[in-house]
Amino acid sequence: MAANRINRINEEMKREMGSILRELKDPRIPLMTSVVAAEVTQDLRFAKIYVSVLGDENVQKEALVGLKKAAGFVRREVGRRLNLRITPEIQFALDHSIEHGAHINELLTAAQSGRRD
Repeated sequence: MAANRINRINEEMKREMGSILRELKDPRIPLMTSVVAAEVTQDLRFAKIYVSVLGDENVQKEALVGLKKAAGFVRREVGRRLNLRITPEIQFALDHSIEHGAHINELLTAAQSGRRD
């Protein structure tokens, strides 16, 4: 029963985080920043938000710095939008799954076009 509740909170946190990140006006955070996953601990004290940033490594590092600076604002917004007894402390982490998927797609496209010739 508790696992189901945590899964619902994770999904709600992911949805709200995506909305909040679009509202941030920090120039270090590009528009192509998407929330991949959210993991909230069982006691709701901490939330790890996995974000994917489209761009090179420098852009990703700058975006992570901007997100960490905005963590207080993001936490306040989460507390305002979600009806939780405890508002979790927000931690951001880079996720490379979208970038990895794009690379795999490029490899498959190159292999497929190589066979047609």
